[in-house]
Order: sequence, then structure tokens, then C-alpha cells
Amino acid sequence: MDIVRILLAIFIPPLGVFLQVGIGLHFWLNILLTLLGYIPGIIHAIWVIVRK
Repeated sequence: MDIVRILLAIFIPPLGVFLQVGIGLHFWLNILLTLLGYIPGIIHAIWVIVRK
């Protein structure tokens, strides 16, 4: 299931984070990072998914 989350994190970073941790600090932080730059959002999303 992590492979699916990682693929989603590459295309839609907040969705990958949402599926991993739900709505919380990491979700909102990822939305902010994705809005500021797509690549930081991807990096954060993959980090959250791999960390758990």
C-alpha cells in the first residue's frame, strides 16, 4: 500500500499525506509546501509516508 501512497504523493502530494496521517499538522504543512513549490511538497509527502 505504501507504493500507491508514494505514487499519489508524486502526483498529488497532499493526498498522499492525507491517506497516511489524515487531517493534521503534516497535511496542512504539505498543502503549504505544495503551494509554495511543487517539489518541496513532494519531498515532504514522501518523507511522511516513508517515516511511518
